[in-house]
Amino acid sequence: MYCSNMMIGGVMRNRILAAEMMEQSIKLQQMGGKITTINSKLCYVTFDLSGFKVSYVYNVNKKDRYFLERIQPYPLPLEELDSEDDVIDVIKIDLQQFKNATKSHNIDKFVSIAHNLNKTFHKFEDLFLYYNLSEENTKYFYDKVRELEQEIQKIKEESPRVYFDKEPDDL
Repeated sequence: MYCSNMMIGGVMRNRILAAEMMEQSIKLQQMGGKITTINSKLCYVTFDLSGFKVSYVYNVNKKDRYFLERIQPYPLPLEELDSEDDVIDVIKIDLQQFKNATKSHNIDKFVSIAHNLNKTFHKFEDLFLYYNLSEENTKYFYDKVRELEQEIQKIKEESPRVYFDKEPDDL
């Protein structure tokens, strides 16, 4: 009896979920959106590197490619990949880099800076979407971002490299 109640409960939950999804789809279509429904696998993966948590989420998109995002210690879309094996390869390298980074006395500051940059981006987006920025304000932000990029390049050249198994993606 317990199993059949669970089954009925599960079936009922699935019907409710399907109805909610249909309602959301209708609302999005009314807003002008084009809905593509994909039955997909969503995977959430966590690792504990001696108390330092690293987590990922990945799923298969409508192009049958794997979208991988690191969600902890800070959110960062990583890549769109061809296969689950590629996902594993990227996570493996990322974990090696974080295992190495956890040895640094700056790891907590690094994570804090990453969180602050993420929050700053959201604030900038709000500023842009909610206010009409002047040409002068837009140029100010553009110049500051270029300045930060130049500083990153300068610091890269002055700092000893600590990871050699792969070349940096964005430097």
